[in-house]
Amino acid sequence: MPSGIRAEIRIDDPDGCVVAQAAAETGGAAQSVTKSVDPTAPERMTEEFMLEAEEPPDEFDTDVDLVEIFSYGSQSVYRFQRDLERGCPCEAIEQHDCPVVDVRAQGSALYLTFHAPDMEGLQAVIGTLQDRHSNLDVQRLLQSEQDHAEQHLVFVDRSTLTNRQLEVLETAHEMGYFDHPKRANAGEVASELGITGTTFTEHLSAAQRKLLDAILDD
Repeated sequence: MPSGIRAEIRIDDPDGCVVAQAAAETGGAAQSVTKSVDPTAPERMTEEFMLEAEEPPDEFDTDVDLVEIFSYGSQSVYRFQRDLERGCPCEAIEQHDCPVVDVRAQGSALYLTFHAPDMEGLQAVIGTLQDRHSNLDVQRLLQSEQDHAEQHLVFVDRSTLTNRQLEVLETAHEMGYFDHPKRANAGEVASELGITGTTFTEHLSAAQRKLLDAILDD
């Protein structure tokens, strides 16, 4: 049974992404991104993308030369060359052997879709991206099941919890506070943590609220 996960993420104003920069400058939308590598110059990559914008500038404020190679109405196709290992979001994903299958930009927001082999692989990719882009948002996760139905997954960013909130959750879970029937009550967990029952409840409520926000956010 395939255990792969399809991930769709959003990064606002990503450093090093020419496609997002062009879309942001024009307030337009970029899509149909393609890449190729010249065998005679494998350290360089050529990219093309379609930009839909009402009034694109004659020149873009990017560190590469964007060349317009096709135009029809409000849509134009641009081509540029860049060095590999530029540090763009796509490369951060591809270094984990996960090809990016869809790239598009709306204004300054970049949307990427890729397939991770499993949850561990997904967490590795997300971790690398978060190290470089603090404004990463996981939009959607899907996992195939045996009957080929899609299972919706939720990616919970543990870094949104404080160290104390995480400690409270882990201790409560280990002691059986969430079991039914409970194997430990609030007072017992609080005692184990060396805090008052009121403080335990406050930390637990704050942690649960953050988790529910992530799970229930559409």
